[in-house]
Amino acid sequence: MKTGITLVTGLALAGSLATAAISDGHADKATMAAVKARQATMQLYAFNLGILGAMAKGAVEYDADAASAAAGNLAALTSMNQMAIWPPGSDNAALGDATAALPAIWAEGSKIGEAGMAMVTSAAALSDAAGGGLDSLRGAIGAVGKSCGGCHDTYRQPK
Repeated sequence: MKTGITLVTGLALAGSLATAAISDGHADKATMAAVKARQATMQLYAFNLGILGAMAKGAVEYDADAASAAAGNLAALTSMNQMAIWPPGSDNAALGDATAALPAIWAEGSKIGEAGMAMVTSAAALSDAAGGGLDSLRGAIGAVGKSCGGCHDTYRQPK
């Protein structure tokens, strides 16, 4: 729960961080650095999910140690305070092709906090399950995929 509060609070406080960057005259540089860090975080999510997904699909042999490491990485990544990488004005309406993040993330009534919490919760469950055997991994990975889709379907521009 502490992680969820941190995530939701972080998203709410991102506006104040962006305001500080704008008042310092570094909005473009700070915003682009945030976007790059956000994209790097997503690449790390994808890398670790790729390892786990390949095992779950049977494309590579299940390895409890590797599965535990990848799932632990994913849980750690989702538990990070990410407020600084989600400043308002870092969406595709403001930055064009530099990001696929839709303005809906920052819109009033956005459910981004709930979507983020679903990812935190499912990644923690996957971390607990991944080293317990292939069936355990397969049973937990679907919720992570669903939480990824929950954000991407609503808050990311389709490719």
